Amino acid sequence: MAGYAVECALKACIAKRTKRHDFPDKKIANDSFTHDLTRLVGIAGLKSELNAAHASDKAFERCWNVVCNWSVEDRYNLGISSEDALELYGAITRRRNGVMTWLRNHW
Repeated sequence: MAGYAVECALKACIAKRTKRHDFPDKKIANDSFTHDLTRLVGIAGLKSELNAAHASDKAFERCWNVVCNWSVEDRYNLGISSEDALELYGAITRRRNGVMTWLRNHW
């Protein structure tokens, strides 16, 4: 379920692009109906920022790669090991290089 936090954070970044009293762009709204984190980064306009973060912080890049392997279907996968679940949680929540720390700078 931790992957949903990243998805929601990316959707908050997308929502931030719509100013108060503006009518949302229909294509952006429709494209946002996805669980694909890489696509959501693009829709949020954060692709270049993500690439820069990868280039400057290899620990963050490793965290992002772990998080990108998350799938909405994982919530039904009873075969996920506790080690894999903890790795995902850590990649999201690390204070210095975690994905959520990076996303907080953009929403």
